[in-house]
Amino acid sequence: MKTIWEQSREFFANAFDTLGLAWWIEIVTQNPKCTYYFGPFLSSTEAKAAVKGYVEDLEQEGAQGIAIDVKRCKPDVLTIAEDLGELIDRKVQPVFSGQV
Repeated sequence: MKTIWEQSREFFANAFDTLGLAWWIEIVTQNPKCTYYFGPFLSSTEAKAAVKGYVEDLEQEGAQGIAIDVKRCKPDVLTIAEDLGELIDRKVQPVFSGQV
């Protein structure tokens, strides 16, 4: 259950986001070629404190060539994957062990 402070913080972060005043973490990876947005945050300090956790998660998933930018923005899409179709194709191909 969220505390009143957590609920207030979330409310204001969403309000700031609606106005385009929220802070976001933009992480661009070279392999896979993706751009990720994490947020919204009320301050750049709050966003910078969260960077380490997001980077660690991406590194554990095998991401390489990571560039980070903390900025005010209002992303329309939270994940932009230029080679996502290629990744999806590999995951969805069925493997048959017998004749069909």
